Amino acid sequence: MIGNDVVDLQLAKTQSNWQRKGFLEKQFSETEIRDIEKAQNSFELVWLFWSMKEAAYKCYIQTDKKRFFAPRKFNCFITSKNEGVVEYLGHKFKIQYQLTKEYIHSWVVKEGIVQKSFYIDNITKQSITTNQNLLNNFCTETFIRKDEFGVPYLFKENQKLLVFISTAHHGNYGAYVIFS
Repeated sequence: MIGNDVVDLQLAKTQSNWQRKGFLEKQFSETEIRDIEKAQNSFELVWLFWSMKEAAYKCYIQTDKKRFFAPRKFNCFITSKNEGVVEYLGHKFKIQYQLTKEYIHSWVVKEGIVQKSFYIDNITKQSITTNQNLLNNFCTETFIRKDEFGVPYLFKENQKLLVFISTAHHGNYGAYVIFS
């Protein structure tokens, strides 16, 4: 199982007021809120935690096959400069992340399977709804289909491949992780 998320930090600044009353309490645990309040850059930590939660959620729903919205139940812990852990209902998701001035990209691969991660930045004014343009590095005959739960799968000639993929996009950034 895999998951990933990307956050366009410039867009996050204009789209969401994370400092409004009640926002943190709806999205984050008490421990996460304390970490955010103590952080040197609270804005970055809010969106890093959000990105980590989204990556873990995408990984979890690949087995649970039920969509839901419960970000507060996914608890984030930063363990090193580019790694963290998200805990949810007894599951632990080891998250890797890249934080730049422009975006945050978080990804997880459950069960310690070797991964490849790719990200493309600055997809300005280009539709990435299907993320087909991201697959150019993979294979030109390969395409993505999502199931009824929004979980993406790779197909070639209408056959599902034994390859797992997670896609994400926000603002000017698109990202995906693949493993087989």
